[in-house]
Amino acid sequence: MTVSSATLLNRPHFLSGHNHYTNVIWLLLLACSMILLGLGLRDPWPADEPRFALIAKDMVDSGQWFFPMRGGELYPDKPPIFMWSIAIFYALFGSLKLAFLVPSALAGIVTVLLVYDIGRRLWSEQIGWYAGLLLLATLQFILQAKTAQIDAMVCCWITIGCYSLLRFLLLKGSWFWYFLAWFFMGLGIITKGVGFLPVLMLIPYVVLRLSKQEYVINSTPGWSWHWLLGPVVMLGAICLWFLPMLYWVDIQQNLFFDAYRDNILFKQTVTRYADSWHHVKPFWYYLTSVIPVFWLPLSLCIPWVIKPWAKAIRSSDWRVTLVLGWIVLLLIFFSISPGKRGVYILPALPMLALIIAPYLQQILQSKLLNWLLFVFVFVLSIGLFLFGLGGQIDMAFANKLGIKYDIEPWAFFMTLGVIGLLISVFVVAAKKRGIKPFTSWIIFIPLLWIGYSTRGYQLLNKVKTPKNVFTSMADVVSNDAQLALINFSEQFILFSPYPVTHFGYHTPVAPQIKAAWRWQKDKPNGVILLDATSVTDCFDMQKALPVGLAHRVNWVVLKYNARRSTCAEPSIKVNEFSKLSSSIK
Repeated sequence: MTVSSATLLNRPHFLSGHNHYTNVIWLLLLACSMILLGLGLRDPWPADEPRFALIAKDMVDSGQWFFPMRGGELYPDKPPIFMWSIAIFYALFGSLKLAFLVPSALAGIVTVLLVYDIGRRLWSEQIGWYAGLLLLATLQFILQAKTAQIDAMVCCWITIGCYSLLRFLLLKGSWFWYFLAWFFMGLGIITKGVGFLPVLMLIPYVVLRLSKQEYVINSTPGWSWHWLLGPVVMLGAICLWFLPMLYWVDIQQNLFFDAYRDNILFKQTVTRYADSWHHVKPFWYYLTSVIPVFWLPLSLCIPWVIKPWAKAIRSSDWRVTLVLGWIVLLLIFFSISPGKRGVYILPALPMLALIIAPYLQQILQSKLLNWLLFVFVFVLSIGLFLFGLGGQIDMAFANKLGIKYDIEPWAFFMTLGVIGLLISVFVVAAKKRGIKPFTSWIIFIPLLWIGYSTRGYQLLNKVKTPKNVFTSMADVVSNDAQLALINFSEQFILFSPYPVTHFGYHTPVAPQIKAAWRWQKDKPNGVILLDATSVTDCFDMQKALPVGLAHRVNWVVLKYNARRSTCAEPSIKVNEFSKLSSSIK
C-alpha cells in the first residue's frame, strides 16, 4: 500500500463527503495545535510584548482602563484595543504569563477559519482546506500568531473586512456584509491605524465595473445609495473609542492628556506614515528582504501561479482579480511610506493563500518547486546541526552566540537538525511510493514550531527577560528598597519586585540621571538602576554595584553612598512617574 503526497494535502478520509462542520473542527484542531502550543511557558519578550503586558496589568490592577499607562506615564503610541484584550484575559485567568499571548493566538485561529470559509464559498471545500493549510504553513503568519504584538489582531480585522467584501461583491451577499466590512475597518483603525485597508479592494472592483467586464461566476451589486453608508458605519465604529477619548481628555484639563490626544491622532497616524522617523527602508524593502524569506512557502509558489492568475484575469474571474489587485495595492501602500517593518504587510498573507490555493495541486506537479521546498528544509537542517555541533566543540563562530546571550542551545539545534535530516532522507527514500519532495516542509515546519514553542521558549526566556538582574539585586539591595530606572525598557517595570520610579520614557539620559539624583536625596533606601557605561558627574561610578547582563547591557545599581555632594539641574523639565511592584505571575 502506498501513500502519496496528495493524501497529506487532502482532507483525511473521514472528512470526505463535504462535511463542512467536520472540516472546520479538523482545521481548528490543526490551527490550535500549532498556535496555542506554548501558552504559559514564557514571559513577555521585547520589544513590544512587555509594554503591552505592563499596560494591561496596570489596567486591571488600577481599575483605570480607558487611557493606557506605562508605569504611571500615558502611553500615546497606540489606541488601547489590543491592551484591553490582554487585560480581559488577565482579569479572567489571573495570570499575565498565560493571558498576554491569547489575543494574538485567537486572532490567528479566526483568520485561518475565515480564509478556509471564503475559499470554500468562492471555489470548493477542497480549495478552502488548501487555503487554510497554506496559511498555517507560512512562517510569518504563525510567528505573529505566537507573538503578543498588535499585528495579528489587525490582520484578523482586515481579513474580516476582506472576507465580508468578497461575500458582498461576489456571492450576492446582503448589505449586511458590506456594512460589516466597514465596521471592522473602523475597528482596525482604532486598533492600529491601517485597518481601513480592505477598502482598497473597491478600486479594482470599480475598474472592472467601468471596463464593462462581466463576472462569469455570479452577478455583482450595482449602484445603490447604500454604498454611501459604508464610511458612515466605519466612522461610527471609530467613534466608539474616539468620542469618549476626546471627552475625557477635555475634562481632565491636563497637558499630559492633551499631548496624548495630539500624539495618537497625528504623530502616530499621518506623520508616522508620511514622514516616519524610524525603521526607514528603501521602496523595494518588502520585495527583497521580507517576502522571499518570511512568506515562505508562499513566496516560492508565486512564480508558478503567475500564469494561472493571468489566465483567470483574462477569463473574467473576479475572484482572483479583486484579491490580487488588493494585495498589489497593499504592497504599494506600505512601500511608499519611508518607515517599514516586515509585519506591516502581514494582512496580505491570508488573501495570498486564498488565491494560491485553487492552483496548489497544479503547481505542486512542478519538480523544480518540489525540490526548492525540499532543499530549503535540507539546508536549514544541515545549518542547525552544524551550528549546534560548532557550539558543542567550542567553535568560535557558534560560541559568539553563547557568550552574547549566555545560553547553550547546542543540543537543541543539533536535535532539530537531525530531525530535519531524517525527514529529508525519508522523503527521498519514499519518492517511489508517491511521496513528493515538498512533503518535507509539511512534516518538518510543524515540528520546528513545536521545538520553538517548548524547549526554545525555555532557552530564550532567560535572555529575553531581566529576571537575572533582579535576582542579583536581591543580594545587594534590601527588600524594602525603592527603585529608579534610567534609560529603561518596559520589561524592567514589568518584572521589578520593587516600587518603581522613572522619569519619562523619551526623556534624554542626562536629565534622567540628574532627576534621579534629586529623587534619591531624601530616600536612603532608594537605588538607581542604569547602564554601566553611563557617564555622569552626579554619582561615583566606582561605587556602582554590578547586577548582571540583560538585553545586551551590563547593569549596575547606585546606592545612596554613590551620590556626589552636588549635581547640576536638569537642562529640561523632568517629570517623575511612579509604579508599585509589578512582578508578574
